[in-house]
Amino acid sequence: MAILRLEDGTTYTQLSDIVRELAPLNVQINCWQIGDDPELRDLLAQDILSDVEKEQVLKALDIYFQQLATNAGYQERDLIALHPSVPNLDTMLSKFDRVHTHADPEVRYIIAGEGIFGFVRPDGSQVELTVQPEDYINVPAGTEHWFYLTALRQIKAVRYFTSREGWVPEYTDREIRFRAASVDLRSQSLLKS
Repeated sequence: MAILRLEDGTTYTQLSDIVRELAPLNVQINCWQIGDDPELRDLLAQDILSDVEKEQVLKALDIYFQQLATNAGYQERDLIALHPSVPNLDTMLSKFDRVHTHADPEVRYIIAGEGIFGFVRPDGSQVELTVQPEDYINVPAGTEHWFYLTALRQIKAVRYFTSREGWVPEYTDREIRFRAASVDLRSQSLLKS
C-alpha cells in the first residue's frame, strides 16, 4: 500500500490518512485488488512482457477499465513495464522527474514494482507518495507533480487515458525541495556502467 511522506518527516501508511492529506489536491488514491490468478501473477513477476502478454494482463484487469470508461469517459488503456534493462530508461524518466502538470488527468494502476509521485500542495509544501502494487492513483489535470522510480527501478502500471494529447508534461520550473527517497538515478546508473 502507498506511503506518504511530508517535508516535516511525518509518514502515513493508512489509506484514510493519505486520502485526507492529498484532499487539498483532489488526488484520488485507492486500493484495487489484483486477485490470485496464478497466470496473471506469473506474468507480473516477469521483467519483460511481449505485446501479447501485456494484452493478457490488461484483459485480466479490464473490470477497472470498464468502470472508468462508464463513469468517467476513459477511452484507452495500456501497460507500461519499466525495469533497468529498458533502453534509455533514464532519458525516458527524465521527462517526468521535474515539476510539471498535464492538461488531462494522470491515472495509473500500479500492478508491480513501485514509484514515487511528488506533489506541490496549495500551501506550497511538498509531499511524496510511494505507490506500490494494487495502488490506484488519479492526479487531476493541472496538478503540479513529478515522478521517479525508487531504488528498485521497476514498475508495471496500467495507464488510463481520456485522450493522449493532454498527457504531455508542461514544466512549471518550480524547484523540488523535498525528495523522500533521496535517490539520484543518473549518478546511480553512471556508477553501474
